Amino acid sequence: MTTAERIQWDIDLIRRYDLSGPRYTSYPTALQFDPSLSANSLVDTAQRTADVEAPLSLYVHIPFCAHVCYYCACNKVITRRRDKAQPYLDTLYREMKQLSQWYSQERTVNQLHWGGGTPTFISDEQMRELMGQLRQNFRLRDDDQGDYSIEIDPREAQDSTLQVLREIGFNRVSLGVQDLDPKVQEAVNRVQPTEMTRRVLDRSRELGFKSINMDLIYGLPHQSLAGFQATLESVIDMSPDRLSVFNYAHLPDRFRSQRHINADDLPSPQTKLDILQSTIERLLDAGYVYIGMDHFAKPDDELAIAQREGHLHRNFQGYTTHADCDLVAMGVSAISQIGDVYYQNEHDITAYTDAVNSHSHAIKRGVTLNRDDHIRRAAITELICHFELDMARFEQTWSIDFAHYFERELADLDQFTEDGLVSLERDAIRVTPAGRLLIRRICMAFDAYIPRDSATKSYSRII
Repeated sequence: MTTAERIQWDIDLIRRYDLSGPRYTSYPTALQFDPSLSANSLVDTAQRTADVEAPLSLYVHIPFCAHVCYYCACNKVITRRRDKAQPYLDTLYREMKQLSQWYSQERTVNQLHWGGGTPTFISDEQMRELMGQLRQNFRLRDDDQGDYSIEIDPREAQDSTLQVLREIGFNRVSLGVQDLDPKVQEAVNRVQPTEMTRRVLDRSRELGFKSINMDLIYGLPHQSLAGFQATLESVIDMSPDRLSVFNYAHLPDRFRSQRHINADDLPSPQTKLDILQSTIERLLDAGYVYIGMDHFAKPDDELAIAQREGHLHRNFQGYTTHADCDLVAMGVSAISQIGDVYYQNEHDITAYTDAVNSHSHAIKRGVTLNRDDHIRRAAITELICHFELDMARFEQTWSIDFAHYFERELADLDQFTEDGLVSLERDAIRVTPAGRLLIRRICMAFDAYIPRDSATKSYSRII
């Protein structure tokens, strides 16, 4: 498939199908997590159904930020007091020890990610200590062949910090950029000169980090088509290995920091669509591969290779090459995916701390997957990762008659077929170039928890 064929922009279809829907970092989604399920039952099921021969993925949530970015919807604690980090880390170590006893079993950790918040809020010494604790409790790799990544705010990353990160085992970084226009940066309280971002990127390359991702956001105050195009040209010149281009959802009633943003300064819906279309076309012209939804990667990046070879996966860390890993997550609000179970920790840092001190864990809510959940998750994963589903192979894998099992879903897809979003062939469902931007809406047809022919405001808009 040529670059020009990968995305087909149809504004009428976009307007018709641009509803609210899940991002499918899990299925069932977090809305189905039940606080009435006991932590003991969730852990028992997780231990019983985990594949102890498979590797692990670890996630560590560090919620602290020295500055508030007005657009941010992450679970975070805004403070200038760096001394707040150590008590949190001490609690994290207690939780880590319990998780290790439940799930480690000498399983190799092939994937590790620190997210936030701002992970580099903590000191270099604390980062060494945290990685040391992880190595004591889990079997981390020491051959630099794992996928060990960390989110970085360039304003919180000195050269010495980058050196420490490389020394303790990280080989991937994700840089928060959002926009390089000073007027936009001032409006969202994230002033970050281009030279600062370029310095962190260049130094990361010098230190041998294998992959560098950049996050951008469209829909922020004072953004225009020309302004975002200028940002994109600078970013392309920096040549990150991956790019995430997110849609800003203005929800000030849910996220207090967004109340600092003047809604009158936001670009119009049409301008947002113009920015998105221009961004996709420019990145494809620059040689990036459209992975799906918000994500782009160079053709030789592991994500692009995994998609070409048919083994791309999706979990709470987004698109990933580690489909075989159970995800063990720690820290406030962190979500684990182990065997037949998803569960999430307490969202409030005080509640999290109290729970770990009392029980050595902070599990608040979760869900146990039944066979139907597994089948539907597999179908959604195939579509959202590879834009096609081989029905014959799916039938063999799951011992079902696809046409009978998904009779109602296939009927729903008839409208998508009529509108040119999917192609229903004898043994395959294929998402067309026009349907790729609307893949979330297509996947919703296989979601048993969403009322048919409707969307929910509990999710973000698709585009």
